[in-house]
Parts: sequence; C-alpha cells; structure tokens
Amino acid sequence: MDTATSCNARNVLTIVTGVAGFIGMHLTQALLARGEQVVGVDNLNDYYDPVLKEARLAQLQTHSAFTFERMDITHQTKFAALVARLHPTRIVHLAAQVGVRYSITQPQAFIDANLSGFLNVLEAARHLQHEGRFTHLVYASSSSVYGANSKVPFSVEDRVDTPVSLYAVSKRANELMAQVYARQFGVAATGLRIFTGYGPWGRPDMAAFKFTRAILAGEPIDVYNHGQLQRDFTYIDDIISGMLAVLDHPPPAVEGVPHALYNIGNHQPELLLRFIEVLAQALDRTPRLNLLPMQPGDVLTTYADTTPLQRDFDWRSTTTIEQGLPRFVAWYREHYQV
Repeated sequence: MDTATSCNARNVLTIVTGVAGFIGMHLTQALLARGEQVVGVDNLNDYYDPVLKEARLAQLQTHSAFTFERMDITHQTKFAALVARLHPTRIVHLAAQVGVRYSITQPQAFIDANLSGFLNVLEAARHLQHEGRFTHLVYASSSSVYGANSKVPFSVEDRVDTPVSLYAVSKRANELMAQVYARQFGVAATGLRIFTGYGPWGRPDMAAFKFTRAILAGEPIDVYNHGQLQRDFTYIDDIISGMLAVLDHPPPAVEGVPHALYNIGNHQPELLLRFIEVLAQALDRTPRLNLLPMQPGDVLTTYADTTPLQRDFDWRSTTTIEQGLPRFVAWYREHYQV
C-alpha cells in the first residue's frame, strides 16, 4: 500500500456490490484491513446456498467500518438513493448472475442482473462523477468473453466476438457499456477479466467446491470432455492483490477515454484431470470419475495473458494449485466439519 493510500484510508468509502459473494467477501476484508470504510450491497439470492453467503457476511459484520445494505441492484431507484446518500469515493461492482450453464436455461436472469443492473451502477457513477465526488469504478468481467477464441494465451487486445454463452455476452456488453460511459461522461472505469477463481469461501457451483463435496461423499465427479479441458485456475489471494492494485489507480484517459481492461489469471492453464489429482491428494481420497462429452457453453482452454497487469502494476500471481487446493480443502473441512 502506498503512502497516499495509507494516509487517506479513513477518508475512502467504497461501495462493493455482490459483497456476500466469494470475491466480494475477500475484497472487502482486504479493504477493511487497510483501514477503509466499506458499504456492502447484496440481495442474497438463492442461485446457490444463501446460508454460505450469510456466513461470509457474518465474517465482515465484525468490523465497525463495514455496513451492509440488503438490496437488489436492479431496483434503480433504491440503488440511486443509496449512492446519493453515501457519496462513495469508489464503486467495485461484483454483483452479477453467474454460471455459464445456468445462462442456457435462465437467460432472463442474466439480462436483468448483468445488463439492467450494471446500467444502474453506471448511472450512479455518472451522477457522482458530475458532482466531483467519484474516482473509480472497478467491475468484474470474465474470461468467458474470449469464447471460442483459439489463440492462446488470451490477450485483452484479442477480438472477442465469438461468445459461446449468454453469460459471456452479458459480460462483454458490460465492458462496452463502461467504455461508453467513460467516453461520454468521463467515468473512470476498469474491467477485470477474472479467470476461474478458487479458494476458501469459494462458490459451490465451481470445480473445487463441487469436486470436494462429491469426493468426500463417495460420489462420482462429472468430468466433461473426458477431462481434456484446461483452465487457468486462479487463487483468491492473487485475484484480490490484482484488484487492489487496479482499484488504487484509476486509468488515464487514452484518447479522452478513461477506461481499461485487464486479465487476472494464473498465467498457467492446468489440465482438469491434474486439478482433480491434486485435489484428491489434499483430501487423501480416491475420486470416482464420470467421464462425459463436451458440455454446451464450455470452452476447451482458458489461458490468461497477464502481461499488461504485470507491466502497469508489477503484479504476478504466486499461488500454484499445489499450494492453493490444500488451503481450500483445509477451509472446507473446518467450515463443514468433515
């Protein structure tokens, strides 16, 4: 943390949407540890177990500098009133409907949360910008925007016009929406294309969590494309260190547009079968594999080119799956007493 951030931390108020989510909880903990004030917003929906979200929230509510507002960001009037009352310095927008496969069966949920909801966030940021109270909007995009791109590693300079899911479409739309608000209204915004996060307090619909539950229960694991998939698994601590670096430095206006995009990934894709092997070793169990064909909406490989983040912020991921998965397993066993 630089000197300016240290000195002014108590004067910084950040709104974090999706605060009860996996990344939202960890980012908020990091901001609070720096002495900043955070107001968290979440609707605690039931896409996955709300009890886990409430448990994450309980971790944050022990901090006096944290305030929670239960709210759906699609309620434009309520969210605008909250922002107008708080006058935040920054907004970190993590609230979204997630899940590539879920977007196939529930497309409307993605339009409502990821497009209409994000528009409400942008409008709030625009009004703050006009009042001169605002410095930076950081929002979560996704590695899913790369879709069927065959060139690896994925670079933010690549064209991203071959999406394979409506979720990917919604995240790419967010990037374009933010770029327009940066151009038209001067809203400084940075989008982060996050690659397959995992770690303690992770999401139950993600691989580490699903596979751990199944292995401990003696149930088979569904492994798509017969395990011949590669993912750039990124440990939560590395994601948060990258987010903090970006958050503290609003992007300069390039040709009058203060908008930037970065990949946050491990820069090291792992074969899914290797991921399962390391996880099983940490659990000291033998997994049962249900090998299946490729699933609609999936891609063969995700692989982040993180050169721009390294160049601009001297950031590098440092956690391998051999280090990160045992930490996740230790948390899982403790949290669920198994």
